[in-house]
Amino acid sequence: MTPQQRSSLGRVVLLTRERVIMLEPWDNGLIGTTLRYPYEIRDAMECFDNIPEVAVEPETLKLAEQILKSKATDFDPSQFVDRYEEAVIELLKKKQAGIAVSRERTAPRPLNVVNMTDALRRSIAEEKAAARPPKKSPKRVGGQGEMLLPIAGKAKKVATAKPADRPSARQKNVG
Repeated sequence: MTPQQRSSLGRVVLLTRERVIMLEPWDNGLIGTTLRYPYEIRDAMECFDNIPEVAVEPETLKLAEQILKSKATDFDPSQFVDRYEEAVIELLKKKQAGIAVSRERTAPRPLNVVNMTDALRRSIAEEKAAARPPKKSPKRVGGQGEMLLPIAGKAKKVATAKPADRPSARQKNVG
């Protein structure tokens, strides 16, 4: 075996945890790859064994393939930035310039946030309101006249209700 075909194992502490690392020659340098401990490795069947077999309709499969084909593009790593690193660099620049740095989070709140619980409650209330029959006016007692009062500012004369044809219960007891 030539030295270029060999790799060595070692231990390194990353993020307060010791990990096993494999070092291999790469071009004019070395490349390090962290390895997993045996208890971290699981058989793939443990994860995928419980997924049921589903028959997909050919039309659906064809549509999905067409969508994937239309969305496919070459990977451009410059589209992705490390926002955490940028924030740390910005913080360090402010500290170097002597600007007071706030410990408050400055991330803007998302503009289009919907509280799902409130939306569900509103939806249920709307359904209940639509399902309720409209309120009926109270039933009139036979012979009960309607009291009409004039409203200030109206030019028309409002007619009063006609007296009932039958005497009320109070009038019957009097006589």
